[in-house]
Amino acid sequence: MNNFTFCVPTRIHFGKGQISHLSELAESGSNVLLVYGGGSIKKSGLYDEATAILADAGLHVVELSGIEPNPRIDSVREGARLCKEHAIDMVLAVGGGSVIDAAKVIAGAAKYDGDAWDLVLDRTKIKAALPVYSVLTLAATGSEMDPFAVISDLSKNEKWGTASPLFVPKMSVLDPTYTFSVSKRQTAAGTADMMSHVFESYFTNVEGATLQAHMSEALLKTLVHYGPIALAEPDNYDARANLMWCGSHAINGLLDSGAEVAWCVHPMEHELSAFYDITHGEGLAILTPVWMKHVLAKDPSKAAAFAEYGRAVFGVADADDAQVAAAAIERTEDFLFNQMGLPSKLHEVGIEDEENFAAMAKKAAAGCVGSFVPLEESDIVEIYRAAL
Repeated sequence: MNNFTFCVPTRIHFGKGQISHLSELAESGSNVLLVYGGGSIKKSGLYDEATAILADAGLHVVELSGIEPNPRIDSVREGARLCKEHAIDMVLAVGGGSVIDAAKVIAGAAKYDGDAWDLVLDRTKIKAALPVYSVLTLAATGSEMDPFAVISDLSKNEKWGTASPLFVPKMSVLDPTYTFSVSKRQTAAGTADMMSHVFESYFTNVEGATLQAHMSEALLKTLVHYGPIALAEPDNYDARANLMWCGSHAINGLLDSGAEVAWCVHPMEHELSAFYDITHGEGLAILTPVWMKHVLAKDPSKAAAFAEYGRAVFGVADADDAQVAAAAIERTEDFLFNQMGLPSKLHEVGIEDEENFAAMAKKAAAGCVGSFVPLEESDIVEIYRAAL
């Protein structure tokens, strides 16, 4: 196990009715930028509930709505403008990971004199940020408890991740009942996203990180158990609660601290979203089994790692690592594509040819340096092709 420093300062209020803690925003000042997406929080009543609590706490609210599923830099720029114009003290995101990601970079851009895109391309330029708070409405990205944000500039076909300890939310409200209305498609995509976050840390080259591996397996087993239940019973509180808590722990540093490894499937998917604006979780679902097969063929010595996954998560009983590894990948495909109903091929999400694959692979390869099995541009093109 490697040396590491672990700190997650986010104050979590988990459970029904915990939105009452929005009054705590008064600790950061009096002017709030409320950031949200397409308006579903108004239909559900969450908007009225949140704004009433903020008003009772004596907070003045400025709003930025319309944050996109793959949040755009233009929205971030507008948020930063509003922060500077209205002397905003803090940013409150009410929504899923895309809304929280946008809020984070807005918080940084509000304290930056240059263009917000600078903070996406070069995280070392993030020197200050407004406090960030969140109310989570979708279990997926884990942005409610981590330092990361992913922002797109579709005019350049670019989608990049950035990060800063200053972006970690100061406080997040996690009420599973707010996810009851999430569609089957988004529930499935969110589950795939959470699984991918776990996989990216679980498949590591670091020796001796046994506890991290077992925690990863516990999260994966929980996701495999409760994902189908949430699809069949959208208002099942235990299913939604367990998925939500899995999402937070999948990427808050708990799993990779001491077992760090470069992520690879996410950089590949970010290129799909940058060029084709597809749903992130669906792209990850399509790529993950293909990546598993490719790296196993490229480096058969990794069969032991996939076999451990198969035995621990799916209960595959066989002494031969190669056979268990193959079965584990088959079980993963069955879960994602049959039980969760996710698309299994790129053509199902509108990607019909390999026109952009070379350009995508070049950028993705840069993000894969130091991954579980090193991949060249040619490997990534092969993965894209196999996923068509």
